[in-house]
Amino acid sequence: MALTPYPASDFPTRPTALITGAASERGIGRATAHRLGAEGWAVAVIDLDAAASAAVARDVAEQHGVPTLGLGVDISDEQQVIDAVARVDAELPQLVGVVNNAGISSPTPFTEVGTEEWKRVFDVNVHGTFFVTREAVAIFRRHSLGRIVNVSSASAERGGGVYGRAAYSGSKAALLGLAKTWARELGEYGITANSVAPGSIDTDIMGGKLSDERKEVLLQELPVGRVGTVDDVAGAVHYLLGRDGGYLTGVTLDVNGGSHIH
Repeated sequence: MALTPYPASDFPTRPTALITGAASERGIGRATAHRLGAEGWAVAVIDLDAAASAAVARDVAEQHGVPTLGLGVDISDEQQVIDAVARVDAELPQLVGVVNNAGISSPTPFTEVGTEEWKRVFDVNVHGTFFVTREAVAIFRRHSLGRIVNVSSASAERGGGVYGRAAYSGSKAALLGLAKTWARELGEYGITANSVAPGSIDTDIMGGKLSDERKEVLLQELPVGRVGTVDDVAGAVHYLLGRDGGYLTGVTLDVNGGSHIH
């Protein structure tokens, strides 16, 4: 028998969100951590670099006055994920949201990609997402409330992009499918699952790998006339996680400035 949907009025006053890959200086994860902190969320910052994770968590706590926790975790390591999520559950307010943002790119075409590189990308982007979400869902079911947001990519929808080729695009496409599957399988437990698919976003990856000529071409292809910012993506994630996002599940928000319209 399906459970009664969780009333928006009973949404915790101080929910916690766990964000993976949130330590990069100009990344989507860090921007999301600050956006959620500014909106009153407690934040768990998970990243490979323990010192950077702790620093981001400290910044969010100081700027927004919310509880935080920063942990160094290799999300492709199952036991590290189990231990980290247990700490989040024990040390922060009720875990309500998980943002599967951590990921690694791969510029290698399919005909050239090796087994090691293929496995490395999928170990982080797909298997790591599975480990984190599995542990979070156990907590969500306990409270009959949970929000899952997968950070995919426009390249998953287009079959490739500016930076990512087969391994990256394939792994990010898997995140879209997982979110839709979780939406169907977990809805009865008060859990929603959605994705955001960023297009051209001004991060360190773009700044380091795009020539001025390529940037000009990108701008010509964008109906909004500008490259996206990490705050554009963070705003979409916040909406899907929050009180107002409870009737959205299995959807993909294309945060791409119109570069891919379907």
